[in-house]
Amino acid sequence: MPIRRLALAMTSAAALMAAFTPASAAEPEFTAERFRSHVDFLASDLLEGRDTGSRGYDIAASYVANQFAGLGLVPAGEGTGAAGWYQNVPFVTALRADAPTLSIGGVSFDAAKQAAIGPSTLAEAQTLTAQAVFVGFGLDAPAAGFDDYRGLDVRGKYVVVLAGSPKGTPSEIGAHLNSMKARFAQDRGARGIITLRTLADQKRYGFDVLAHRAGEKSIGWAQPDGKAFALAPGIEIAATLDTAPAEALFAGARRTLADVLAEADKQGGRPRGFALKPEVSITRRTSLGKLSSTNVIGMIPGSDPALANEYVLLTAHLDHVGTDPARKGDQIFNGAMDNATGVATLIEVARAFVTSGVKPRRPILLAALTAEEKGLLGAEYLAKHPVVPGKVVGVVNFDMPVLLYDFTDVIAFGANHSTLGDAVARAGSALGIALSPDPLPQEGLFTRSDHYKFVREGIPSVFLMTGFGNGGDKQFTSFLSTHYHKVSDSPALPIDWAAGAKFAKINYLIAKEIADAPTAPAWKADSFFKPAGTAR
Repeated sequence: MPIRRLALAMTSAAALMAAFTPASAAEPEFTAERFRSHVDFLASDLLEGRDTGSRGYDIAASYVANQFAGLGLVPAGEGTGAAGWYQNVPFVTALRADAPTLSIGGVSFDAAKQAAIGPSTLAEAQTLTAQAVFVGFGLDAPAAGFDDYRGLDVRGKYVVVLAGSPKGTPSEIGAHLNSMKARFAQDRGARGIITLRTLADQKRYGFDVLAHRAGEKSIGWAQPDGKAFALAPGIEIAATLDTAPAEALFAGARRTLADVLAEADKQGGRPRGFALKPEVSITRRTSLGKLSSTNVIGMIPGSDPALANEYVLLTAHLDHVGTDPARKGDQIFNGAMDNATGVATLIEVARAFVTSGVKPRRPILLAALTAEEKGLLGAEYLAKHPVVPGKVVGVVNFDMPVLLYDFTDVIAFGANHSTLGDAVARAGSALGIALSPDPLPQEGLFTRSDHYKFVREGIPSVFLMTGFGNGGDKQFTSFLSTHYHKVSDSPALPIDWAAGAKFAKINYLIAKEIADAPTAPAWKADSFFKPAGTAR
């Protein structure tokens, strides 16, 4: 650590520790008004949707840094002085240079409408012509009972996989395995991966949604050599196909696509794989560029020297999806629920630790993260580029609590896999909040928020979702269908600000117990995510 930054950190730490005295000890207060003030600013039009690398995002990052500074937190980023709050994250940007091409068995398809083929962050021009092999759901974890590649040779070929996981698979495990499909394919020697929607997926959304997203800009965080990091760099082409090209893949096969989809739609259905006859050829060209953004990171020092190198990490993503200049009327996606509410929670939990007058035994890192909407990239960068000399022993993530009702229960993703579940249960009990199972397993929420990147690094993590009790089922599902990633996700929604304060309080109680516990969080012996038992 540079001397100048060390001096600043020591000064900040001294000021912060002064707040933690017996004379100032008090029960932390969580108010609806303070919670609302953060959301109103972060989701205002001034911030233009907080897109990664944008002016609006930078304003939001400065707001969080100033909130941390005002509370007396210690800068924990990479710079010095005012820059000490920030961890710079370099990115590679990718945009399709023109429409991709797709042919199956010599028949051409409209790759811009009948396929979702996004740009590559790794190469400007790619063509892959190869045979294809259907591999069921494409899951390769035999120890957990998933062995879809057994008996199949996919070397140098496309693998064709069904989206998601078999019905009845525990939601967190299914979501994790689904996110690993490209890695599984690469490790088996495949060069491309083609995804087919299940019948359930076809009912949930139209293919035009996927085709549109494929035409948008993609980004990946840059490694020291300037190349984008990728979990499976050996997979050259990835595509999702609509019905007509998907059916063409199965021409002359021993089973029809309709037969395979019908089996997969049954509880526990696991179609076995087989070679496909048509040759597949996909070409795409990409324009590559550069972008940078920041994670905002502050620290509350711990009081126990024996635990000084065991950090508790609290996270919330600061970015949203920006603006759409081509849209008529309102063009700003304000992101009030997603995720100004999570950042408000982060700030108010920090405030509670400072104003309680009771020092946490372990040091606490608080991070407002960039590029979650681009693929959890800011979280992944922090997970692989730690800013402290010790180790992060547990993560609590705050993301999109739906605060349109007075929630009476929460879903605690990750809680069943580690001793963090005990802390969640006690915090819930103290506030009269029940714990409920995942009501939306088809959404794969466990792998869609920042904590997951730390799970992948072997760190016990938890993330709370407001539950379906007290009318929450209608409010939550209505928000997802009507307001999620739409311009209507703004402070104009009928937000229950008192529920926001309650959400901050339960997360504070969880974080406090982790910070003060005599032992660090640990994976349960039978957890699928225990590092020795899962692919990284």
